[in-house]
Order: sequence, then C-alpha cells, then structure tokens
Amino acid sequence: MAADSFGAKSTLNAGGRELEIFRIDALSDMFDTAHLPFSLKVLLENLLRNEGEGDVSATDIEALAGWDAAAEPSVEIAFSPARVLMQDFTGVPSVVDLAAMRDAVIELGGDTAAIEPLVPAELVIDHSVQVDSFGEADSFAINAQREFERNGERYKFLRWGQQAFEQFRVVPPDTGIVHQVNLEYLARGVFVDDKRGQAYPDTLVGTDSHTTMINGLGVLGWGVGGIEAEAAMLGQPVSMLIPRVLGVRLDGALPEGATATDLVLTVTELLRERGVVGQFVEFYGPGISQLPLADRATIGNMSPEFGSTCAIFPIDAETIRYLRFTGRPDDQVEIVEAYAREQGMWHDAESAEPVFSETLSIDLSNVVPSIAGPRRPQDRVPLTDAKARYRAELPSFESEIVPAEDVAIENGAVVIAAITSCTNTSNPSVMIAAGLLASKARARGLAVKPWVKTSLAPGSKVVTDYLDRAGLQEDLDALGFNLVGYGCTTCIGNSGPLPEDVAATVRMNGLTVCSVL
Repeated sequence: MAADSFGAKSTLNAGGRELEIFRIDALSDMFDTAHLPFSLKVLLENLLRNEGEGDVSATDIEALAGWDAAAEPSVEIAFSPARVLMQDFTGVPSVVDLAAMRDAVIELGGDTAAIEPLVPAELVIDHSVQVDSFGEADSFAINAQREFERNGERYKFLRWGQQAFEQFRVVPPDTGIVHQVNLEYLARGVFVDDKRGQAYPDTLVGTDSHTTMINGLGVLGWGVGGIEAEAAMLGQPVSMLIPRVLGVRLDGALPEGATATDLVLTVTELLRERGVVGQFVEFYGPGISQLPLADRATIGNMSPEFGSTCAIFPIDAETIRYLRFTGRPDDQVEIVEAYAREQGMWHDAESAEPVFSETLSIDLSNVVPSIAGPRRPQDRVPLTDAKARYRAELPSFESEIVPAEDVAIENGAVVIAAITSCTNTSNPSVMIAAGLLASKARARGLAVKPWVKTSLAPGSKVVTDYLDRAGLQEDLDALGFNLVGYGCTTCIGNSGPLPEDVAATVRMNGLTVCSVL
C-alpha cells in the first residue's frame, strides 16, 4: 500500500465503476506540475502510486515534481512498468528462468504456484518465420509449416508457459509483429488493476528496441535487455535518471505525396544532428492534430534510430478514436479519456504548453518524399536526389572482380524487394500506397525482374484484410508480392536464401547487389 505522503489518493468514476487513482495535482500547491511534459507526468504518477513500497521515497517524488528542465540528469528514480512485452527470441530465456525456478521449488518440496510473474507479461511470436517460399499463392502456408518444423520444441514450451503462469500470455506465430499487435490489441492506454481497483497509465518495458512504437498511443515504454525485462516481470523497478525532455513542436500538415515514413526520416536526421541520447522526446503543438495515430506510431517506432529513450505523443481525441476503431471495449475507452482529462494528461488546443529542456520546430508542410541512406537511417536522401546519390555511393561497395559481359545482373541491382517491418506495415497509408503502385504498374504491363526475391510480410492480419477489401492484394500478387508470413522476416535478416542461380551469379561475378525494404 502506498504511503501517500502528499494526499494524492483519490477516486475516479468512469466506465461504470469507481477506481482508485493518485492525483498529480495533489502536488500543485508546492510545484508547477501543470506544465510538466506529458511523459514526466506519467513518471510522477508512477512514483506517487509506489511510494513507500521499498524503492520510492517522498524525496524522489519531490525531485521529479520540481523538475529543473535545464539541469543535467543526476537524480535516480525507480520506475515500475505496468507490464512487460517480449518477442520470441529475447523473451524465451525469461520463461526458461521461470521454469527453472519452478523446478527448484519442486526439489525443495515447495508450491510451484509461488513462482509467478508479479507484472503481466505478454510475448508475441514474430521473430522465427523465414522467407523460404515467395512469389506463390501458397508461400504463406509453406513458410508457416517450415517455421513450425524448425521451432516446434520452443513453441510447445511457450504454450506450456502460458498454461502454467497466470500472468503470462502468448500471441501465437503467424499472427503479426509484436509492436503492431501491441498497438492494435494489447495496449490499454490506461491500465486497470482489477485486484486493487486502481487505474493508472499503461506503461511498459519491452525486449525489443522498437517497443517505442506504442509511444504513438500515449503509452510510455521503451526497449530494455532481457535481464532487465525479467527483473521487471518479477516486480523489480527499473532504475533510471530523471531525464531531459526535448519538445518537438509540430506545425502545419504533411503535403500530398509525403508519408509518415518521409516524416520520420526527416525527424531522425534532425534529432541525430541535435543529439538526444538518453533523453525523452515529446511531440506537441497544433500539428499533432493533423497526424493520424498510425503516423504517430511510425514516428515513435524510430526512437532508437534517433537515439532517444522514447518519442511520445500525448493522449488526445485521435487516441480515443483509434482505441474505438480497433475494437477496445467502450468502458475501457471511457476510462482512458476520463483519466487523461482528470490527470491533466489530455492534449487539445486549450492545453497548457509544457516546459521542456529544449525545443525543436518542424513544419510538416516542408516534408518531402525521402529514402534512408545506404548505411544509416539518419542519412536521409530526398527522392529527387536518389539516382545521383546512389551512383555516387555504389563504387565504394564494388569488388575488384570484373563481371562477365553476358551477365544480366549488374552491380547495384536489387535482388530482394520486401514489403515488411513494423515501421512501414503498421501504417495503412503506406501500405495502400504500395498497393496502388502495384495496381498502376500492372496496368502498364510492368513486371519484376526475374532475379528479384519479392515478399509481403505485414505486421498483422488487419493489413491483409484491408488490402483484400480494397482489391489491391491481387495487384501485389501479380507482381510477386504474395503473402509470405506475419512477422519480421527480411527486416531482421530472415529473408531466406536467394534462388541458387541468382546467388551463384552474384558470387562468381563479384557483384555488389542490394535489397530494398
């Protein structure tokens, strides 16, 4: 039970029930909590709720409530996430450790039920599918079958874990990419603890760097190592310094032809130049209302590429629209909005502008179509400069072998073209654009070169649904972009081998080839 030194404990009536909350404005007589950044308000509530439970003191709360925006981080606090998110590569060791602890308890004659995650843990299987088959109507089924053949023992173990532990659940393979599943299904916005009758911000740590995608929904979270995630799962708070917060003001709206991917590459370029390692990045300003939730998620997803700990948007009307659109229960959506308004975490045109450590302004109307540079995502290349920049870069990659004159594949040829990644496939506007491009190409009789390995691996089955309903999957199939699986695939190196004749030609002629995602 919280010590509640500041009298923050209160109640909120929403969603047809009365819930206990810890009010941030209980500190307003002593500190200017109204102008704290949204992200720090989330941390402040976390400390208020966990005061007196061994890791949080009244002094910690006062240090955060009286945050000095200009100061360098020096005060350490204990952050207790509401849940832990894992994927199958980095998450399995945590479940193995829990199983080992249960074995030890059995040997000691104890009750295995004593070994249980203290914080809800969710694991999404998305890192194991590989693109063995492509360009065929049954590629998805073939790849899924091979995935189960390779990983059967691991999957049986994870199914056991879900049955053995009350607070551990698994999203099965061939369902989606962890971050998109989190966005569309797992995230709560506001977490409701039914046992304690409490409501508090949904927060998390995840065993994947792109956990920050959920920041687009106003959920604070970031990626950590497997040991840290396991410790959090067992109730150990995450030790951190109170961070500096860079405010990024957004104005205007994206012009026609520019996508969230273009925007996030622009943001990455600017923030890498500014230097935001170890900082929180928070977006504010009138331009927020012009960005749909999917675009915000794209920006949050790339926080590791900026170097920031998180890249978060506040809760607003668009957040609520998205929660309803994705089928969250009405009472849950009502709680999210009521809680955000009650705690001063709601953003609209009348919201007080937060105080930040530094600020940066971006006019969305100036964003242009771009691609990521050949080495680093911050090396943004405007699409208009792509050909010249590509030709300038290519010689630095070429080998000394002179290709035979009759080889169809040239240096710089694309041999893998993959529509995948949690960054891109979570955004309907980007995926619809890909489908429309396929439709136009097909109408003009264009075809993919025979040496290109094509694939489509969406972040969730929702993507397949709207591509089918829009009549665009047929066009993608015609160009060889058949569904190969629901998972990370090529983005994490699971592209599978090139066809042997293509691979042999590349090896024998010392060709420098590339992939496009």
